[in-house]
Amino acid sequence: MINTSSSILYTQAKSNIARLTIAQALAGANSTIIYATGAIVGNTLAPSSALATLPISIFVVGMAASSLPAGAIVQRWGRREAFMLGAGFGVLAGLLAAWAVMLGVFWLFCLATFFAGAYAAVVLSFRFAAADCVPPDQRARALSFVMAGGVLSGVIGPQLVTLTMDLWTPHPFAVTFLAQAVMGILSACSLKGVYLPKPTKTEDNSARPIILILRQPRFVTAVICAVVSYFLMNFLMTSAPFAMQMCGLSQASSNLGIQWHVIAMYAPSFFTGKLITRFSAQRVVTAGLVLIALSATIGLLGVDITHFWIMLILLGAGWNFGFVGASALVLECHQPEEKVRVQSLNDFIVFGTMVFGSFLSGSLLAKYGWNTVLWLSFVPLALASLALVSSAVVNKRMSAKLNHAAVFPEANQRRIYLYRGSRTKKCPLCQKKSS
Repeated sequence: MINTSSSILYTQAKSNIARLTIAQALAGANSTIIYATGAIVGNTLAPSSALATLPISIFVVGMAASSLPAGAIVQRWGRREAFMLGAGFGVLAGLLAAWAVMLGVFWLFCLATFFAGAYAAVVLSFRFAAADCVPPDQRARALSFVMAGGVLSGVIGPQLVTLTMDLWTPHPFAVTFLAQAVMGILSACSLKGVYLPKPTKTEDNSARPIILILRQPRFVTAVICAVVSYFLMNFLMTSAPFAMQMCGLSQASSNLGIQWHVIAMYAPSFFTGKLITRFSAQRVVTAGLVLIALSATIGLLGVDITHFWIMLILLGAGWNFGFVGASALVLECHQPEEKVRVQSLNDFIVFGTMVFGSFLSGSLLAKYGWNTVLWLSFVPLALASLALVSSAVVNKRMSAKLNHAAVFPEANQRRIYLYRGSRTKKCPLCQKKSS
């Protein structure tokens, strides 16, 4: 009976992860299409070129505004219900965007991108749903595997833009947004078969106060690194298509650059989980920050198509290591009964901070140019690096404190001694030999 029950749970977990991966591939096209077209369509419809990236900024606002409500829905009715509601927003976003293009109404297009952002926030929670399906030691791999579904979205989204943007000559991109709505419907079909346990009232009542979780150094580091990784990815990718247009590059070249960028965002997920298991999440995050810094450096070296493409590819890979690694750190900061609140709060902070980057990128690009946007990206990178170093120091001290407590259990525990010697040495603080 036990073996049969375990087999059923294992089969259900595999089905859930497969469906979430397919949904990630289809629903991920929603974000890709918005990033590839938002600034271009915005520049066409907006009263001023300084507002060209406003639709993408509104997209990020939608992500931030929906994170906590989505968590509340999960808490009360379950993840699948939240997923289906998100898919509905995705369909609505595509239809409203197509309508806005046909009417030539800028504010309606911004409203469409808001709903697209709400959908994107739900889609990004797929990674945590995958982690719920497996034992703790397999969570990083499950999370990473579902994120790998974004590789297909990196192909689907830009190709949909390229193939459909001129199908209706009087209204460029209108058919593209209709195709975006279709992707939402197909994603919902895959999500319909996902079954995950709902949180019980007992679990909810046993959760720690959120302030205690927020005080954890590991959680603070995870949030800062996730914020910086996603902020810079959005900050630079939002500006890149518009910058490429300003440099005289074609829309097809821009679409291809975005395609390879999105592929680079998700392709490393096939092995990111294994890297986290082997080398630790902190080291993977560090590698991601280094790649993002290298991306900005490549962008500063030139403005031809090769520099833009290499910059976007490195930016995507850096985002993957930084964001997936930070997400794995978040999983270490909460108990099972706290997961929904902590995960939704993490996403709210991440997406809320991205709003500033989205609003800034367009105006900075229009007023000061592409190089200024690239130079400014090094400031948050320095902040994330400082957070990682501080976290490493805190972890080292805590590890040494536990080691000292184990070797000298009779010592005064209020005095912290960084003990790393042999078991025959004296503790300089309590002047006692190990037994």
